[in-house]
Amino acid sequence: MLQKGVKSRTRGGRVAVDRALFIGRFQPFHYGHLRALKWITGREREVVVAVGSAQYSHSFRNPFTVGERIEMIAAVLKEEGLWDKVIVAAVPDTDGKHSLWVRLVVSSCPRFERVYTNEPLTRLLFEEEGFEVLGIPFFGREVFEGTKIRLIMAEGGDWRSLVPPAVARVIDSIRGVERVARLYALERGASLR
Repeated sequence: MLQKGVKSRTRGGRVAVDRALFIGRFQPFHYGHLRALKWITGREREVVVAVGSAQYSHSFRNPFTVGERIEMIAAVLKEEGLWDKVIVAAVPDTDGKHSLWVRLVVSSCPRFERVYTNEPLTRLLFEEEGFEVLGIPFFGREVFEGTKIRLIMAEGGDWRSLVPPAVARVIDSIRGVERVARLYALERGASLR
């Protein structure tokens, strides 16, 4: 049964619902993500936050597990009063099989009609499958960027000012800074001792 006020349509024989998708790796979830999510929830009745690359962890590019990333996002949603507008889902990658990826996203998430992304390949793939794809304003992209934040963490810099406090608490609870630093050293060929 659809929620009251949620419009329904048909997409490929399935009843579609008035819901949007926001997908990312969220390694970690930072203020840029939060500002984008607030912007999207200001325009949408309900949003699916899809945590991509769900099967990857323990590398410098993807240091956190999907469970840890969901924990970060859930803590932020509760603190920001967004819990009732957002559904969190985990989506694995298809390892370069791009033509299959949208189908995997669709089968891994609650139904959605629109996709919010600034990533050109994601836009192309969803448009080819008939989804409406919308861009998101960049919020401090020069500062709020996952690779830069992980590098700051690895080098002992001030990463806490770049993520919501709820995310920092989760990272602290899993000794995430130590993990990121060790993974960075490992990728650079240094000893983990």
